[in-house]
Amino acid sequence: MYSIIKSYLFRKDPEEAHYFVLNNLKWISKLPFAQKIITATFESKKHNNPKTVMGLQFDNVVGLAAGLDKNAEYIDELALLGFGHIEIGTVTPLAQPGNERPRLFRLTADNGIINRMGFNNKGIDYVVEQLKKRKNKKIIIGGNIGKNKLTPNEKAAEDYAICFEKLFDWVDYFVVNVSSPNTPNLRELQDKKPLLHILSQLQKLNAEKPRPKPILLKIAPDLSEAELDDIVAIINETKITGVIATNTTITRENLISPASLTNEVGGLSGRPLTEKSNKILEQLRDKLGKEVVLIGVGGIMNDRDALEKIMRGADLVQIYTGFIYNGPNLIAQIKKVCQSKA
Repeated sequence: MYSIIKSYLFRKDPEEAHYFVLNNLKWISKLPFAQKIITATFESKKHNNPKTVMGLQFDNVVGLAAGLDKNAEYIDELALLGFGHIEIGTVTPLAQPGNERPRLFRLTADNGIINRMGFNNKGIDYVVEQLKKRKNKKIIIGGNIGKNKLTPNEKAAEDYAICFEKLFDWVDYFVVNVSSPNTPNLRELQDKKPLLHILSQLQKLNAEKPRPKPILLKIAPDLSEAELDDIVAIINETKITGVIATNTTITRENLISPASLTNEVGGLSGRPLTEKSNKILEQLRDKLGKEVVLIGVGGIMNDRDALEKIMRGADLVQIYTGFIYNGPNLIAQIKKVCQSKA
């Protein structure tokens, strides 16, 4: 069924298709009995295998990566599909339009996507209002936070702090995004000095709360061994909860799609990212030991890819491009294979 739907969607502009699907899911879910039908079709509760990670109980290991629901507008509808958690954002203090269109490109021959969205979102205040309205209070929500494009890097910590404070009561964990390739100079914040400053400031704010919340760092797959060692040292020093490995890649290796697509500027996700992301994940688990939480994301196109992430050290997994290419059934497939190996 999804292959038929996809053939129609893939004839549309990628960004238009994105909102076409989400808006129709929202509309359909309001029809009588629709939620029960959607849940019965996709959720597969029998394959849920609850797991406690970061002190939070997840119904299953499969989450939706940040970027699909940037403004927390579709949480109730997406939860019907069976996700164990949903990560909203990336959200910034002020609303911003992101980069000019077109900014999203399908590399169908490679099962990949290139995006240069540029943290387009409606701002932290709007996102908080959406989170207040959600009806599903059970599903775990992550808040992926970033800095505004016009905020200089030396003041980036202030943007992250604003988002942290305003989101604190409305999400279950935080993700510090310093690894998107689509905001100018953002990846420079992965350098040791600025990253240590940002995370230390957030941990200070966190410690002042009656019940501190987990803070994770989302990193790029393009880090050198020395850069990765710096990341590990910072994690050990700041005592943040964990890492999301990984964001999209700026490399263009072994692609077969036309050059008109592969030469587009932006972050590449999907199948071309699988092994690069897995390698970073495995290195992190080796360097950080068992105590630090790792969430594996990048190139999960089928249930075997998800299981590979788990085997290489991930506590949870997230999907995005695989979800676009293979549809909601991928969620149940991953839950089933991970349950069988639990």
